[in-house]
Amino acid sequence: MTSELEMNWTLGTPGLLGLAVAAVAVLLVLIIRFRVHAFVALVLTSLLTAIAAGIPAASVITTLTSGFGSTLASVALLVGLGAMLGRMLETSGGAEVMTNWLISKFGEKRAPLALSVASLLFGFPIFFDAGLVVMLPIIFTVARRLGGSVLFYAIPAATAFSVMHVFVPPHPGPVAASGLLEANVGLVLILGLIVAIPTWFFSGHLFGKFVGKKFDIPVPDILDAALGNGSGKDDFKSSPSVGTVFSLLLLPLLLIFMNTGLNMLGSAGVVDADAAWVTWLRLFGETPVALLITVLLGMFLLGFRKGKDKTLIETVVDSALGPVCSIILITGAGGMFGGVLRASGIGDAIADSLQSVGMPLIIAGFLIAAIVRLAQGSATVALTTAAAIVQPAVLADGSLTAFQVATMVLALAAGSVFAGHVNDSGFWLVSRFLQMDVSTTLRVWTVGQALVSVVGFIFVMVLYGIASAIA
Repeated sequence: MTSELEMNWTLGTPGLLGLAVAAVAVLLVLIIRFRVHAFVALVLTSLLTAIAAGIPAASVITTLTSGFGSTLASVALLVGLGAMLGRMLETSGGAEVMTNWLISKFGEKRAPLALSVASLLFGFPIFFDAGLVVMLPIIFTVARRLGGSVLFYAIPAATAFSVMHVFVPPHPGPVAASGLLEANVGLVLILGLIVAIPTWFFSGHLFGKFVGKKFDIPVPDILDAALGNGSGKDDFKSSPSVGTVFSLLLLPLLLIFMNTGLNMLGSAGVVDADAAWVTWLRLFGETPVALLITVLLGMFLLGFRKGKDKTLIETVVDSALGPVCSIILITGAGGMFGGVLRASGIGDAIADSLQSVGMPLIIAGFLIAAIVRLAQGSATVALTTAAAIVQPAVLADGSLTAFQVATMVLALAAGSVFAGHVNDSGFWLVSRFLQMDVSTTLRVWTVGQALVSVVGFIFVMVLYGIASAIA
């Protein structure tokens, strides 16, 4: 990989930037103008970009499959297991039971708000993609019950998961940046919540109302199309109790929180991170394992305990996989495209160029993270790259208080989420699950993520100003 990066750097920053812009333009033209399937368009554009970037012919396929495989490693199990759980909740009537409970407690007008509050809570330990997949059957059922565009309900909830993922430890991006800048993780967590919640209100709640009125997107049938109106769907219905549904939604939350909590305690030296009991408990809290345990519990509570036939349970679980195969492949191809752009060296080249511009460190860090995010797609990579670049300056500045260093981490986090688009696997996850075309997803999700970034940065700067005044 080193030789590849050295070769690609001969293009220079302007050449690499031009290559990234041209690659995105080609991809959009293929999908929007020529109606090429997104999976095929992403693979073709990734191949052409790798060749144009100067990656040796012998390494092109390895580069493509590396980006594809690493994305599938994190997405495929989560989407597959999450879809199985969602399918059982939807088919058994559990999603409808939860919908009725939410509406009875919060009222119809506040149902989208209730979904978002639940997503904010679930988003504390659960990664964006896993949380979204688990919540989708509830979101879709509420949307069918109350009517209107699915965006009224889905965008506020999805944005809730997004802001928690990017701003709040124990998610990997802010934890990694905190480590690099030697920030107090507990302080970052508290300030991250102070930033995340109002950011969600403006960029998720209010923006969700706006796009819901502007784009009339029907409720997708991606989670319930496989069985159609056949008897299998009716036979599995059992109208489980609210407590049963809550247990299936909260179990992965608790297991994953156990994992991330132990990780934080281990990093802080409170527990021995290498102790056998810690590693075993963390294993059960790894997201794929937590979802697998929850799916098995769902099969028992919604199937076997209700006296359902084993073949019927197998049919219901299997029916979840077909509709999401396209989502998994397209998301993996989006990761492939982002991986090729990372391999070209564009993110490092742009970041190094910005480092020498000479502006306030907190603003420079935000811009570095935002441009690296735009260039290569991964928010976590953008955040850690920006943190590594500003690290020497931050550590060398003895005048910075712990409060100011924590806000620096959050400024980088805000930049790292800026305007997720076609080179981001999360873009395709939202696009395919909500069954929006690429043009609409750009106007809804990309703009929404830009708002999360800018609004979040504004709140961070307010906190930084307060910290500077106190100092």
